[in-house]
Parts: sequence; C-alpha cells; structure tokens
Amino acid sequence: MADALLETRALTAGYGEMQVLRDISLAVQPAEIVAIVGSNGAGKTTLLRAISRLIPCGGEVTFDGKSVSHATADEVFGSGLVQVPEGRQLFDRMSVEENLRMGAYRRGDRRAIDDDLDRMYTLFPRLSDRRRQLAGSMSGGEQQMCAMARALMARPRLMMVDEMSLGLAPVIVDQLLETMTAIRKEGVTVLLVEQDVHAALSVADRGYVMETGEIVREGSARELESDPEVQRAYLGEV
Repeated sequence: MADALLETRALTAGYGEMQVLRDISLAVQPAEIVAIVGSNGAGKTTLLRAISRLIPCGGEVTFDGKSVSHATADEVFGSGLVQVPEGRQLFDRMSVEENLRMGAYRRGDRRAIDDDLDRMYTLFPRLSDRRRQLAGSMSGGEQQMCAMARALMARPRLMMVDEMSLGLAPVIVDQLLETMTAIRKEGVTVLLVEQDVHAALSVADRGYVMETGEIVREGSARELESDPEVQRAYLGEV
C-alpha cells in the first residue's frame, strides 16, 4: 500500500530450527487501527516480536519509509514503533508512576513528560488513583491500562498491542477498546493482535487473519466480520 506507515514484505521468523512465520506481507496506514486475528499458535505474537526486532527475521520490514530490517530493538523503539507485550510485563515492584516514566526513558523533555503523565491519568482515571501503588498489586485490567499508558509515554507513532483482552472481564475490554479509539483520534496508529476476533474487529478499520504462520484472509473489518469462514471459525456462528 502506498504511503504505508508500517509494511512487511515476505517476512519470515522462528525460533532456532522451528520456522513460525512464512511469507508475511502486510501494511498499516497512518491513523488506522489494524487487527491481526487468529487462534492461539497462529504466529501472531511472533509476528510482533519480529517487527520489533526482538527475534531475528528474514524479509523486509519498513517503518515510516525506512527499512528497520537490520535495526536493533532499541532503535525500532526509538523510531516510534512501540509494543505493548502479551502479559503486560510491568515492573511489578515499581509504582504505577515509575512504570509510566520508564516508558519515557529515551526522552529528555522533563516538562513534557510531566504533561504526558497528566494526560495518561486522564485517559486512564484508575491509574491516577493507583499512581503510588506497586504495579504488581493491581488487578489484571489495571495492569493492562498501565502497560498501554507506559507505551504511550514514549509518544509512539505506531503502538502494537499484543493480546490486550487476555484474562480480562468483557467490561474492562470494552473500556480499553474505547481508549484505543480515542488515542487513534489523537494520531496514534494501532496494530492490534487478538484472539478475541469480535472485539478486535469491532474497533478495527482493516484486518488480517493468520493461521499456522501465514495470512489466509485480509480485508476491511466489516468484510471479515461477514465472511462465512471467519464467522464459522472465530465468531461462533454457523
């Protein structure tokens, strides 16, 4: 796609001798929410780890018109491509506010960082009440809010969110999806990996369906929701 913010071409990746991804080509346009959906073991998390350069990969990854195929993970992060990992991976024995400040570790604009902290507490009011609390002592939903806020403290151009709904109550998932829509309106592009296909497609503009390390379907979110095969396999419909 022309002018894509993120694009992969013939991406391959795996762990040791085990190849997980095969010929993955996708694109994310600026200010889009794009969903990557599929069952557990489809390779979705591996895809995000490859894009983030957390694992070696073949093929090409381009971000903002520049190749990051040979960049380090820290260089990818510094370019504005930030990942919210599966399982949150917070610093459990640090406070909520300390975790948020860790998201801005590459930044030197202290006053702007303080302003962004206030913005995070507006986006996620529960975190304002928990700012001095140890992150590991919060509920799963609050920890997910903290992980997303920490990523936003880096002022990303594109935020990749891995299995946001995992283990969370539906009402919390709905709140997080609303927040995701709000940050997209502020100009943050989102690449959302989800097993909960209905939740992901409810906020996405477009989507890709992955099975066994390959993309097997793509289209607008509405097209995928109405696709009989997607309905049968992932939405519990016949």
